[in-house]
Amino acid sequence: MLGTSHMQMIIQIMIMSGNHEIDFAPEIGETEPFKPFTHRYHVPYRASNSTAPFWYSIKRASAYIIVLSSYSAYGKYTPQYQWLEEELTKVNRTETPWLIVLVHSPWYNSYNYHYMEGETMRVMYESWFVQYKVDVVFAGHVHAYERSQRVSNIAYNITNGLCTPVKDQSAPVYITVGDGGNIEGLANNMTEPQPAYSAYREASFGHAMFSIKNRTHAYYSWHRNHDGYAVDADSMWFFNRFWHPINESPSSQ
Repeated sequence: MLGTSHMQMIIQIMIMSGNHEIDFAPEIGETEPFKPFTHRYHVPYRASNSTAPFWYSIKRASAYIIVLSSYSAYGKYTPQYQWLEEELTKVNRTETPWLIVLVHSPWYNSYNYHYMEGETMRVMYESWFVQYKVDVVFAGHVHAYERSQRVSNIAYNITNGLCTPVKDQSAPVYITVGDGGNIEGLANNMTEPQPAYSAYREASFGHAMFSIKNRTHAYYSWHRNHDGYAVDADSMWFFNRFWHPINESPSSQ
């Protein structure tokens, strides 16, 4: 079986750092976080004026894809914050209609595993995602599957008490696909009842495909690995938030 470093020589894959890539082990003298990651995987971060390989962007066909780091500093005035603030202004939706973001720790997660670990990053950046009409955000970390409604939670200002996610057609869909397989097993402990923002969730190993058809439509599908045949366990048509910002009608089987 080929390792990911060998796969990079054959097919185009995007690498994103997560908690397993931190590799901080001072007890054995390893005090440089992400050392194996940075030596093994090479990403074109300098091409997007990033100062580190943990956050960067690429353009592929009609998609502008932004990779963020859940485990690097992202507060105001940090390099990642300043880079993202400038990067979003560069997106030309005529040239690249689809705006996609990748993070490791999910912002909307109704599993009891890693619950709310992405909350501080969401607070920092979610208003930008709504402002720039990000189409979809993919995350991992939780070893299960979940897809959200189009929601945002950006109205809260300490005094108004407005801290509940609401439907927002300018917001992205948040998809957790941390279910590719692992030695730790599935995350099968969910919060109950299922929150209104959660459109579909399932503790199964699987994989997803996001197929861009044109500048207005993309077809998304998630497949259970154990089904053994090509069937959509969850699917929806995406309507581009910039060019065709109407309410989608997700279908789940």
